This record gives sequence, structure tokens and C-alpha cells, in this order.
Amino acid sequence: MSGIHNQAKVKELHAFLKHMPEVRMLEVIMPDINGILRGKRIPIAEAAELFQDGIKACGSLTLLSSKGETFPELGLGSIDGDPDNLITPIRDTLVPIPWLESKTAQVLVGMTNVGGEPSIYDSRNILRRAMQPLLDMGLKVVVATELEFYLLQPSASLTPEPQYPCVPGTGIKQDGLQYSMTEDLWDCDAFIEDVHITCEKQYLPSTATHSEFSPGQLEINLHHVDDPILACDHAVLLKRVIKGVARKHGYGATFMAKPFAEHAGSGLHIHISVYDRKGQNILARGGKGSPPIGAGMRHAVGGLSETMAECMALFAPNANSYRRLKPRSFVPLKPNWGYNHRGVALRIPVSDAKNLRIEHRVAGADANPYLVMAAILMGIHHGLKNKCDPGPMVKEGTWMEDFEVTLPTRWDAALERFDRSKLLPKYLDQEFCRIFSICRHSESDQFQAQISNRDYEWYLRAV
Repeated sequence: MSGIHNQAKVKELHAFLKHMPEVRMLEVIMPDINGILRGKRIPIAEAAELFQDGIKACGSLTLLSSKGETFPELGLGSIDGDPDNLITPIRDTLVPIPWLESKTAQVLVGMTNVGGEPSIYDSRNILRRAMQPLLDMGLKVVVATELEFYLLQPSASLTPEPQYPCVPGTGIKQDGLQYSMTEDLWDCDAFIEDVHITCEKQYLPSTATHSEFSPGQLEINLHHVDDPILACDHAVLLKRVIKGVARKHGYGATFMAKPFAEHAGSGLHIHISVYDRKGQNILARGGKGSPPIGAGMRHAVGGLSETMAECMALFAPNANSYRRLKPRSFVPLKPNWGYNHRGVALRIPVSDAKNLRIEHRVAGADANPYLVMAAILMGIHHGLKNKCDPGPMVKEGTWMEDFEVTLPTRWDAALERFDRSKLLPKYLDQEFCRIFSICRHSESDQFQAQISNRDYEWYLRAV
């Protein structure tokens, strides 16, 4: 395995410039270990070198904290002189940036070492590695992502506020949740239309949009594809579109897992089906009744359930991620599964045998999609290989009164489970797991060392 997945060729650049000769600058972007897009802007005249041979970029570019700082504990960056790696463009991601006033384009890139081998610093390469065991079994997955986010009101305050919809015909801010209220979409109609127009221009297969369980919270879905890396490319680029278009329209947009204590958190839900070489859905093979759940489904769900706890540091990678993990909020707290039930971790949506799938509902919208997907593929392969038993299924319509918590719901606990995992180093790469652990432990320590206003509000006078 060499080079990057779906590497672009120079003829793509020539075709783009023939169609858009007015472009003057190019933003070269790639996801870091957190899923945050990093990069730089270069003159379009330098793009030929990027597409022909690749260009150099510092290796620490993808190993930054959420604040964009290096981790001294890694021995990378200022300590080792920050040696260069090679970045090369990804096919079909050279597109215009419509929300900018300048004539600027963007391209997503992947990273290899200078010898052309995939760099473990690039999370696309980690997902590529995690895909291989299923491919070796002759299996192909079809996946789609769903992203929830908040539109934010323009404000000079340090505390963000959701973009509350107005009661139609008034300036009154709407009270209550109003889930899937189409009138709520009217208040941000221009924004939503612009997002979908921009997605068309950037080859992103956006589909449905609806209001979610809190004011200002929306969900925009992406169409399923048979390439997990491409699906994650779509996810990170859709987040960029939403943030860029929101800024153009005078809003903010956030994918924080829990930006408001009193409102619902935002999740990254992933739908996944598994097909054999004949195109048969193995999740339904041998299944009878409705839904036609076969042995493949049970084993895949069993593997996802067995590995869920050790993967929580990937599904919930930040301090704020754990504020989302609360009872009675459609956020799973244990690895259960069920048909047509949104209260479980692994939901089996209503569908026919051909489209039978698993909806993985654990990750927050702040998670790195590539690493979330890698963990899911690991769990499915582990389950199929070892014929894991998922236990009893939560039946449709079951009233959920059992809020037993078996998944780690604190950052340090999740990292401790990650560090004890025997499977993750095998599927994702041992050195990558070491790096990820150091980065997240370090950021956790930095976060805990900060003294917040809440410390003073609770303890300054009282103790």
C-alpha cells in the first residue's frame, strides 16, 4: 500500500483551470488528528507542482491540539526540527470556494513520507488500513454520515447563543423544541439553500435537511457511497461548507458535541451496510421475518458492542464530548441494539433486505470521522471473524427505563480503556495509537489545569 487513496492527476488541474481561469489562489487543506482541517493558501501558479510531484509540509501539521499547538511529549515539532512529509491532492476535491469574495479554490490533500509510503500522521491512512481486513474477506461496505450542528446568533458575548427561530410573523423567539418544524427552516432558508448549492459546486452529495431537537440545531445528511474514506472526505468538507456559508450569512456554526447545557448535543451518526462479492447484503443473509436479521447482522453488532468501550476515546475525543453523554437524550450509554429504536447505540432502521443496515449513534459531531469509521470497521470485522453474540435486541417501541451506564462517560476513563485495548493497535497501527494517546492525555491534562469561572462561582467564597 503506497501513495494516498484516490490520488488526483495533473489533468484534473488542467481541466479545472480551463473551466475557471479566474482562480488566483488555492487553499491546500487536510484533516489533523482531531478532524480539524489545517493547511495553507498558495498561488494557483504553484498548483502544478502539487499535482505533479506533491509538495513538502511539516509532519506536525496533523498532530496539533484543538488549540493548534504541538505536543512536546511527542518529541515532534520544535524538538525534532519538524521534518517535512509529502502532501498530494485527492481526486475530485479541487473545487471553488463560493463563500469567499476572492477567486479562491480548495483541494483536499493526503500525506505520505518522502518515500511515498502512507504517513500514520494522516487519519485517512489509518482508515485505509482499517478497511483492509474486510476487503480481505471479500466484503465491501456502503456508508453514509449524518451530522448535527448549531447555527449561532451573531453576538459580541463570549457565551454563544443558538440561532432561535422566530414565531412566523413576529419577532418573538420560539419556545420549545419543535422537532422537524419546517417553518424553522424558513428562518434560515437562504443559508440552507446556499449550503446545498455550494455542495453541488463542490461535488458533495448532500440530501435531507431538518431541524433537530433544539432551537438553532439542524441536521444535513449525505448520500451513501461504497468508499468509507470518500464518505469521511464528504463529512469533513460538509462541515467546512456549513461553517463557511454560515459566516457568509452572518451566522456562526458549531459542531461541538454539547455547546449548551440546556439543549441537545450534536452527534455524528454513521449508517453502514456490508456486501459480499455477489452484491448480497450479508447483514440480511439467512434472515427471516421483518426485519430480516441474519447471522451476519448479529455478529457485526456483537463485534461493535464488544469493542465500543475501548473506542470511546475516538467517538468522544474532547472534554466537551462527555457533556453530551446524558440519560434521556437519545445518546447511548451502553452498547445495546434494537430495531427502529433511537434510544440504542446500534439502531437497525426500517428497510428491506437489500438495504438493511446498522446506524451507529455513539460518536459526537466533534469527532474525527475517519477515526470513528476506522473503529466501526474494526468492530464489524472483529464480530464477523469471531462470531460475536450481541445479546438480546431491544424491541421496537420498548420504553427505555434502564439507564445503566457501561460505556466510559469521563475523558480519563475513556483514554484508560483505549490504552488497554489489544485490538486497536492491530487494526489502526500501534504507533498511531501511541501518538493518539499521548495527544489526548496531554490535552486532557491541559484542560484540567485551567481554572474556569465556575471554580470561582462555586468555591471562591464557599470554602
